[in-house]
Amino acid sequence: MWFTRVSISNPVMATMVMLAFVVLGLFSVKRLAVDQFPNVDFPTVVVQMDYPGASPEIVEAEITRKVEEAVNTIAGINALSSRSYEGSSVVIVEFNLDVDGRKAADDVREKIALIRPNLRDEVKEPRIFRFDPQSAPIFNVAVLSPEGKKSSQELTTWATQVLQKRLENVRGVGSVTVVGGVKRQVNLYLRPAALEAMGVSVDQVLAAVRSENQELPMGALQSREQERVVQINARLKRPEEFRDIVVARRGGNAIKLWQVADVVDGPQEIESLALYNGQRTVLLSVQKSQGENTIAVVDGLLAALKDVAPLVPQGVKVEVNRDNSRSIRVSVANVTQTLIEGAVLTVLIVFLFLNSWRSTVITGLTLPIALIGTFLFMYLFGFTINGITMMALSLCVGLLIDDAIVVRENIVRHVQMGKSPMQASLDGTAEIGLAVLATTLSIVAVFLPIGFMGGIVGKFFHQFGITIVAAVLISMFVSFTLDPMLSSVWHDPQAHEHGRQGPPVTLYDKTIGRVTGWFDRLTGWLSDAYQQILGWSLKHKLKTLLVALATFVGSFFLIPILGAEFIPKADFSETQINFYTPVGSSLETTEARAKQIDAALRELPEVRHTVTTINGAGSPGKIYGAVYVRLVDRKDRQRSVDQLTGPLRERLARIPGITVTNIGVTDLGGGKSLQFSIQGPDLAELERLSNLVMPKLREIPGLVDLDTTLKANKPTVSIDVKREAAADLGLNVNALAGTLRTLVAGTTAGNWRAPDGENYDVNVRVTPEARVAVDDLLRVPINVAAAPDGSPRIVRLSQVAEVTPSTGLNQINRRDLNREINVDANAYGRSAGEVSADIRRVLDTVAWPPGYRYSFGGSTKNMTESFQYAIGALALAIVFIYMILASQFKSFLQPIALMASLPLTLIGVVLTLLVFGSTLNMFSIIGIVMLMGLVTKNAILLVDFAIRSRAGENGSAPMGREEALLHAAEVRLRPILMTTLAMVFGMVPLAFALSEGSEQRAPMGQAVIGGVITSSLLTLVVVPVIYCYLDDLAAWARRRFGSGRHATADIAPQPAGGK
Repeated sequence: MWFTRVSISNPVMATMVMLAFVVLGLFSVKRLAVDQFPNVDFPTVVVQMDYPGASPEIVEAEITRKVEEAVNTIAGINALSSRSYEGSSVVIVEFNLDVDGRKAADDVREKIALIRPNLRDEVKEPRIFRFDPQSAPIFNVAVLSPEGKKSSQELTTWATQVLQKRLENVRGVGSVTVVGGVKRQVNLYLRPAALEAMGVSVDQVLAAVRSENQELPMGALQSREQERVVQINARLKRPEEFRDIVVARRGGNAIKLWQVADVVDGPQEIESLALYNGQRTVLLSVQKSQGENTIAVVDGLLAALKDVAPLVPQGVKVEVNRDNSRSIRVSVANVTQTLIEGAVLTVLIVFLFLNSWRSTVITGLTLPIALIGTFLFMYLFGFTINGITMMALSLCVGLLIDDAIVVRENIVRHVQMGKSPMQASLDGTAEIGLAVLATTLSIVAVFLPIGFMGGIVGKFFHQFGITIVAAVLISMFVSFTLDPMLSSVWHDPQAHEHGRQGPPVTLYDKTIGRVTGWFDRLTGWLSDAYQQILGWSLKHKLKTLLVALATFVGSFFLIPILGAEFIPKADFSETQINFYTPVGSSLETTEARAKQIDAALRELPEVRHTVTTINGAGSPGKIYGAVYVRLVDRKDRQRSVDQLTGPLRERLARIPGITVTNIGVTDLGGGKSLQFSIQGPDLAELERLSNLVMPKLREIPGLVDLDTTLKANKPTVSIDVKREAAADLGLNVNALAGTLRTLVAGTTAGNWRAPDGENYDVNVRVTPEARVAVDDLLRVPINVAAAPDGSPRIVRLSQVAEVTPSTGLNQINRRDLNREINVDANAYGRSAGEVSADIRRVLDTVAWPPGYRYSFGGSTKNMTESFQYAIGALALAIVFIYMILASQFKSFLQPIALMASLPLTLIGVVLTLLVFGSTLNMFSIIGIVMLMGLVTKNAILLVDFAIRSRAGENGSAPMGREEALLHAAEVRLRPILMTTLAMVFGMVPLAFALSEGSEQRAPMGQAVIGGVITSSLLTLVVVPVIYCYLDDLAAWARRRFGSGRHATADIAPQPAGGK
């Protein structure tokens, strides 16, 4: 090859090219962002709108349906789903993955803007944002008073005025949300009896408070010298001053606010809670901006906390209780360690085979140059350092040195033939060059389809495939340039001599030489044994093929035992528990149950601390709680997160009044491993079908945390207006609703500016004691039309409406314009694939009415789609490999012999996964696809040499077919063993999952190790047999169709290269 000749003739230039790879790679790695996953754009847009006090039915009718109908006209929508809660609507628009997320969000905003004027005035402004799988909080800070010296209100005031503002100023922070905070507020508690007695309406109170507490600009006084702004400053200085606001006049007498209301400078009513180890706390939850580097953001937050430390009041403690950058740091560090360990083991294998430190250095230099050089291409492609790209590099370790091993071993063989180092470098590289090119292109043909798979998995594995392709191509270039150049100028005359000739003399011979000598004898014994086995196989071809076929078919019977899941769970020393209390429970009831859960958790020695949020961000109500459990580090505990799930579930089952919906870390999208929905137009029929299915699902072994969105109806109060009585009093429904909303839910009547410059809401509402029971509502005073003499009239609600206890829906879910009930669960003790199959069998037994159906979603859907895309990538890889081999060997038939090794990997993959207790998942399937490129390497090396020997191109006379195969077995076994063991030992640290969080990646390494070992063993025997059969077929074709060149060029095998 011309670049081999150039590098040998100009060693300095070749060295500079290698240094360029290293320097540019190191330059690039410093500029690469570090994150847990690749920055993937999911074109999903969320529309959230609030309608305070509205029931789910009203929210659905007034907001959700209108939003759905508006956005449904946008092109490229893949799925449209919504949730209507009490007072809130959430519509999720999922676009096809090829749609630009920014344009999708703009299209949705445009459609919402068109319907906004048609929505009721009480509906709040819409919040429209793009979904980001990495938008979950990355950092939590708890502000607490361990000794109880500070109240929740004082903690909240300091946290919001000092800490929150400082954290929000950190570069890359998107938002800081306060959970469990108790904000200061001026509460104006109306007394219904006083309002009725004084004849004062709610509207009068609101108008008076708003008009008497404000600043009004009056213009400006202008002169030649200056301009002075004129304004009325009517803001109240102290909360007590609100008491003296005149709200009405009766008979010339002023009625002041204190006569009809209590003025309380106190906290807002608590809507959410946060507990840290069972103690109330103020929790600050930090989200990063989209696309920002998690580690950089967290480093900035930690630095901000150090700056704030001197400002923390006495008796207040600030603690970081959740840091998502930890899992990223651990993951990247572990993969880096795995990479280094694999590299060391690989180089050790090379040394044992070559028995020369010079040859080992020459070969081993390929690893750092290729690995570091890959960072340059990662930078150019806009990739990041994440778990996926680092895993790609760790998998590359065995691959990257393969080409160098084969080239160096062949050069050494030519040196031993008596050639000069320069000539041996040229001839050895030229002889093996096209075979190495074919093996490398086969690997590229495998990983390119992986890099361009469709679906969600394709988005995540794009960087994986391209990273490996870049690394492999760099390693091939280094093998064809640096290795021959160093072999020509830095030859090793003692190669393969230590430990084999004469008694040990030097210290090296007495120590390392003994090991390498023993290894050389073992290799020689294996070579002799292999030739005997191959000789027997060539004489018993049919029996050999039957044995290979039996192993292939037998592997299919073992696959069902494996089980299947989408992505294995990683143990990063944390887990999560989601629960809810009975419908209608108060915040205090949920808090009491949360403290019981916390006490149960802290009985386990593995638990470090817990953080509980009730009705936190994204929660649909006060009955819902989430507990984040931080465990001690993996090295300090015996049981894994998965092993702790059982004891946790047992303890929680003993706590009355809670329903646990999830134990364990949820999937990337925040859902459970098993999800499906029942869809149809009528809620009553959906409820019937759900009640029919749920008891059957509970009987499925391994199905846990079963939950549904169909909850018991929430206690409500229905108010039916007496229309005739209301009309006679001049009262309409809107006026009645406005008054009741203020009295029951409360209305903000402006704000009050405190001396510290902060603004606090002024809230008008009836006293807490006047809104407890249904009878309290009946006594609520309602302002109606004035009497004929102009005097105000106040009536009680009981005179214009009937109030009755009732029940109402908790939420209404919809998908693709139909109502639905969502059902989700987890698998425990069995794989998600096995449990999913049982769920499908149960659902298929139901007689579904017309217009009703079930549909799987979440991880179940992703697993099915991803497996399909992976199979497509596998098929494409096989086609590409065939095309490459056919081009290299100039034959249509011969590549079939080489590719016979592909199905032989399956038995090794299945057995290895069974031994390690792993499942068939996305990572193990990617490992199987990888094998398609790896296992053909050995077949290419073996068959290519045999073809050359038959043609007399290896420095010997032309040989017969069987003789050439046996000769190839003798010469090529050594490099085949070297590349196979290098790949296996390079994968060992990954496969054994010894580091924290490595359980997720391990199945890929396990699949590759098992497949490489079994395919290598079977390939060495089966491929020569199939080669013989195909050679006989080619001979028959030549006899049948003639022996002319044009008649046989399409089937006759040719060597892959020449001198």
